[in-house]
Amino acid sequence: MNLMLKEIKEMTEKIEPMVGRIEVKDEKGQEMLTNMNAYIADSKHFLEIGNDLKSYEAIVWAWAILELCEELEVFTIR
Repeated sequence: MNLMLKEIKEMTEKIEPMVGRIEVKDEKGQEMLTNMNAYIADSKHFLEIGNDLKSYEAIVWAWAILELCEELEVFTIR
């Protein structure tokens, strides 16, 4: 397995259990959670069709949303 595929797998396995533990503060938080979930789904889709680079980019965006929303207190992770 190449390094990018390994990173995608590790990042996906780490973020997915966190999704169920996220508490959103308001409507904007819910919107951002929806976007984050869409990026996770996109990453899986791109991986399935063999576009590793787009898969990696999508999972990185999902992580960026998670970390920014947590920092801005739009999300709380229990």
